[in-house]
Amino acid sequence: MSSLVLGFQEMEKTQLLVVGGKGLHLGELSKIQGIQVPEGFCVTTVGYQRAIEQIETYHALLDRLTMLKVEDRDQIGEISRKIRQIIMEVEIPSDVVKAVTHYLSQFGEEHAYAVRSSATAEDLPHASFAGQQDTYLNIVGVDSILQHISKCWASLFTDRAVIYRMQNGFDHSQVYLSVIVQRMVFPQVSGILFTADPITSNRKLLSIDASFGLGEALVSGLVSADCYKVQEGQIVDKRIATKKLAIYGRKEGGTETKQIDPDQQKTQTLTEQQILQLASIGRQIEAYFGCPQDIEWCLADDTFYIVQSRPITTLYPIPEANDQENHVYVSVGHQQMMTDPMKPLGLSFFLLTTPAPMRKAGGRLFVDVTHQLASPVSRNILLNAMGQHDPLMKDALMNIIGRGDYIKSLPNDNKAPSPTRGNTDMLAQIENNPSIVSDLIKRSQTSIEELKQNIQTKTGIDLFDFILEDIQELKKILFDPQSSAVFMAAMDASSWINEKMNKWLGEKNAADTLSQSVPNNITSEMGLALMEVADVIRPYPEVISYLQHVKDDNFLDELVTFEGGQETQDAIYAYLHKYGMRCAGEIDITRTRWSEKPITLVPLIIGNIKNFEPNAGNWKFEQGRQEALEKEQELLDRLKQLPDGEQQAKETKRMIDLIRNFIGYREYPKYGMVHRYFVYKQALLKEAEQLVQASIIHEREDIYYLTFEELHEVVRTNEFDYQIISKRKDDYKFFEKLTPPRVITSDGEIIAGEYKRENLPAKAIVGLPVSSGVIEGRARVILNMEDADLEDGDILVTSFTDPGWTPLFVSIKGLVTEVGGLMTHGAVIAREYGLPAVVGVENATKLIKDGQRIRVHGTEGYIEIL
Repeated sequence: MSSLVLGFQEMEKTQLLVVGGKGLHLGELSKIQGIQVPEGFCVTTVGYQRAIEQIETYHALLDRLTMLKVEDRDQIGEISRKIRQIIMEVEIPSDVVKAVTHYLSQFGEEHAYAVRSSATAEDLPHASFAGQQDTYLNIVGVDSILQHISKCWASLFTDRAVIYRMQNGFDHSQVYLSVIVQRMVFPQVSGILFTADPITSNRKLLSIDASFGLGEALVSGLVSADCYKVQEGQIVDKRIATKKLAIYGRKEGGTETKQIDPDQQKTQTLTEQQILQLASIGRQIEAYFGCPQDIEWCLADDTFYIVQSRPITTLYPIPEANDQENHVYVSVGHQQMMTDPMKPLGLSFFLLTTPAPMRKAGGRLFVDVTHQLASPVSRNILLNAMGQHDPLMKDALMNIIGRGDYIKSLPNDNKAPSPTRGNTDMLAQIENNPSIVSDLIKRSQTSIEELKQNIQTKTGIDLFDFILEDIQELKKILFDPQSSAVFMAAMDASSWINEKMNKWLGEKNAADTLSQSVPNNITSEMGLALMEVADVIRPYPEVISYLQHVKDDNFLDELVTFEGGQETQDAIYAYLHKYGMRCAGEIDITRTRWSEKPITLVPLIIGNIKNFEPNAGNWKFEQGRQEALEKEQELLDRLKQLPDGEQQAKETKRMIDLIRNFIGYREYPKYGMVHRYFVYKQALLKEAEQLVQASIIHEREDIYYLTFEELHEVVRTNEFDYQIISKRKDDYKFFEKLTPPRVITSDGEIIAGEYKRENLPAKAIVGLPVSSGVIEGRARVILNMEDADLEDGDILVTSFTDPGWTPLFVSIKGLVTEVGGLMTHGAVIAREYGLPAVVGVENATKLIKDGQRIRVHGTEGYIEIL
């Protein structure tokens, strides 16, 4: 058996680097009992390497290509063209020619063949490379086939293939090409079969696209196809397209595009029986490969032929369950305003902190809410909470409940514990005692100071036991009923105010103005405190000039050499002492904190110096406070004019006091949690240094790719297989490309919610109104906080904002996010700063372009592009 050419039947599973992704899958397909695969062979990557190894100019050009970046489009185009030309002109080695001729004589030289590329970096689980290399159909004769083998080799260097490799981190010199030569089938009908629905990701719903003639017409987007959906052996949906064109093979070779007879254009391409037969073939192939497949098929002489099958790489992974029952999962990231993937150490800390039934998938956490949805009482509590957090989640859950039989209902359980918010005794205690917030804050601070003292003496496995013990203390503080009652009282009072003021006075979202500049909000104070840092630096031009050009994290040490440097250093250190444990994405303990990378704050400080007058922070806070007090007075005066006005005014005053006294505390528990996380992290990084010195891991940050339990074990045994970390780094890169769903079922189906709205402008982009007002300005689409370059009056458009984004809020005039609800972080801070905000806007960062002028309707919940 020659290593230059292999027949499909001769391939082994381990030969990816010899026959490429497509070739390997064809080899596997041809071994499945009962599946028809047109016969053929692969010219292996050994043949390709043999052809190019002698050409010095090829290697020189390849070296130049490796030095380029995606932005260098012109140079990429020029060098790639030269490489293609060299490959097209190179003589195919004689032993490759001999082997190809031998196989063709076996299968029949007179037949037509498809000649297609199969790269070693193709149809992989993490990168499909779909459509990156070329395919040639209906090629007849040895000479013509050899010529098209050269063309396929050259297609490894089309501009699109080169750029795709750059974007996905593949080394050009490590990607080789095999060429598949496969007997042509001339079908009446062909198409694509997905064994999981590519739109909803439902693994039980199979989707078939079918059109007349060769499948190329469909793949290239030339024609519309019929679409059939099959679930559990039943056709559940059929859409018949108008099929005007088809591609057919020509007798003398090559292909041609033909018009379809007008009376045939609307006929169904496959019969019901054929649809079900094809679906059954799809399920058989999926079972063989063990994951959902994207399959190319064709129908000729009443036989289905399979010409390709590859894993579907775009499906979101299903959270793992330990039974076969139906489950419903909701995304934690959407509730925590952080939808990026978390590293394993981050996931495991969050799991240690929460009592909820959590599942992992795609580097993110999901709560299994099946049990809550099953009981009518807990279902209502869940739906109410979701309504405040993220109405799209609530709508998706309602959709599942509406299906009736997806979740088994428990009998109506009246003995279910009543939720905390109903606890009237505790509410009365809280209302009579406004100092309760400062008591709760003091208790948390004292506990953190004790933790900092005690952890210093702990090392090795003692440290791990100590952290586990301290997490119990963290949970006690986080889930303290008194603490929850405080912010629940304020949240309920906000809902009450909005509902009653609308009903009694026709005033929408009145609580937004009343929430401005409340006391004790650690997160909004953080934004204003950074303005005060800017005030310290403002009088010193040398320091400002120095900060505008710093690139290095050690910039704080050099500050003292400038006039005002000592004052600047003191101000930044004081800020970091109080807020340095924060950062964007802070629920993941592995994220870099501001204390670890203070340079992150420099552009924000410079922005504050540029955009604001001295003392603007205090002025801004005071202005918000005055607006809230005036709004309070105005509402009470208007209420007193009503027939039963005195009583209504009295109730309203009580609710306003609850908001003003307690809504600020809502941000504190998370601050306490993140503060503790940072203390744990610093201690664990010291342990990591010991592991680096003992050559057990390569760098301190490697510990981020281990769970807390695994790290504990490594420290205990001083033994570890480093390949685990390499694999998890690859997994993490893959997870970064995935978009987590709000709600996903155990079938892998992604359920999307929608907003129900009438009377909106024609091209309005709809979201959830969370902070009143209308503002126009320049949209700044910012995905990483480090890239923020804001001017006064800009509107921030981003995927999510957790507390680490707050310092940007002082510079903006409005906010649009893809994730969020009425009571999520960004909404609370936007109201407090008086910024019109719309959140939960699907695909906002794609629909709105950076620099566009937009109008944000924070009261009605939509955005217009002007």
